[in-house]
Amino acid sequence: MADTVREVERKYEVDGGVQLPDLTGVGGVATVAESGVENLDARYYDTPDQRLAADAITLRRRTGGRDAGWHLKLPVAPGVRDEVRAPLSATPPEELTALVRSRVLEGELVPLVRLRTRRTVRVLRDAAGTPLAELAVDEVHAQRAGRSAKGKAGTAGARWREIEVELIGGGDSTLLDEVGRALVAAGARPASSESKLARALAETGLEHARPARPGAEPRTSRPKGSGKHGGKAMAGKKKEPTAGDVVLRYVREQVRVIIELDPAVRRDLPDAVHRMRVATRRLRSAFRSYTKVLDRGATRPIGLELKWLAAELGVDRDREVLTARLQEALAEVPGTLRLGPVAARLRIWSERRRTGARSEVLSVLDGPRYLALLKTLHALLEAPPLRPAADRPASEVAAGAVRKDYRRLARRVEAALAAPAGQTRDEALHSARKAAKRTRYSAEAARPALGPPAKKFARRIKRVQQLLGDHQDSVVARGALRELATQAQQAGEGGFTFGLLYGREEARAADRERELPRRWQKASRRKHRAALRP
Repeated sequence: MADTVREVERKYEVDGGVQLPDLTGVGGVATVAESGVENLDARYYDTPDQRLAADAITLRRRTGGRDAGWHLKLPVAPGVRDEVRAPLSATPPEELTALVRSRVLEGELVPLVRLRTRRTVRVLRDAAGTPLAELAVDEVHAQRAGRSAKGKAGTAGARWREIEVELIGGGDSTLLDEVGRALVAAGARPASSESKLARALAETGLEHARPARPGAEPRTSRPKGSGKHGGKAMAGKKKEPTAGDVVLRYVREQVRVIIELDPAVRRDLPDAVHRMRVATRRLRSAFRSYTKVLDRGATRPIGLELKWLAAELGVDRDREVLTARLQEALAEVPGTLRLGPVAARLRIWSERRRTGARSEVLSVLDGPRYLALLKTLHALLEAPPLRPAADRPASEVAAGAVRKDYRRLARRVEAALAAPAGQTRDEALHSARKAAKRTRYSAEAARPALGPPAKKFARRIKRVQQLLGDHQDSVVARGALRELATQAQQAGEGGFTFGLLYGREEARAADRERELPRRWQKASRRKHRAALRP
């Protein structure tokens, strides 16, 4: 069973003659205690083309020391990583390889580098004896995995000395800053490499130009016969980006988010499912909005797969949102009107759905269909199916796409406002909500081309979307409350409280319907639309 440790540290390079300074009195450090010497032997695994290293991810098998085993380090922020640990085994454990599947795809994980480290450990404690941080002086010997003493032919393995200072127990990172200043004053230098592995790859001759990955280096494949930017730039004038440049940048970013959130979803981190689902929707929306830039024949099948993925991710997310809404509504009901075990029934109802939804999400991420989608997205960015309009000025094409989506939204809002009350209007408002989301996303994608007007327009459309979203959430909540009331009635508990909540949701939906004309009028003013012209 893997466990996770949040690692907050700073690294420094030191020459052989540099001595550690006295750190007592630095940042609340009262004592510095020797903690012994450890001999560590680690082999770092990656694909031959270093897909993990490209994203600053490390996977190693280490023996020696207090935490021997498999370690997967996932970047969180500069100087912060989550280390996921698993027991020693002969091959990379499945619980860790699953977390890098979105990067590795079907690539083989092989040992690339071996690091042998002699580590001298000191513990920094406060006046009460509480450990604040661990300082390790590491003497490192790096070599290619499988080589006894040399890297590539004629190249010796690399040796260096470095210092790591790591917080203990989630302490204040300002301590690391103060200790770092003391170390620099004594002759240490902030590490030039982000990790031991990065330095080892460089110094053993293994670092090389890696293949482009989603979200990394921009690539713009142009239609045959077109110029790089659709024509020669005027001398002395900054060239406006093309529509292909802007749309591909947005597409690339959404693909990057999907890939990076994959391990977070598997680890059940807060909001990860929602963010991944939003990225799939944004990507699909871009395919549908920018058909003049990206060939719809090529993107339509991908869009269908993204729709499938969003639906699978949405099962757990929708349950989560719905449960929170019902719990908040129940909390507002006076105790005298809570008849029967309503809170317990709601909790059991939600948990039963959560267990199944969670296992379904993991099954999807482990399945062949999702893997095929990731490979297709890689291929899309390697050779984008650009149409001739991709070479046109971005502002011209983007403005047209946003206005087209806006007109579609306007038709749906007008239809919803004219629809009779009840299920017909509910469905029309839900359709308008989806159109509002698409319009908002297309405006967000257009921001690099259209600037602040696109940002303001997207913000106004988002307010309409949120109102329509709250209405749709009320429709779904009322369906759940009917189900809960029926279950309570059959169990002899009575459904009064659930009926009360149903009535409140009905009133809330009616309020949103009355508010829509005013909010839509503000969002659809002519001056807002005129600002989107190139």
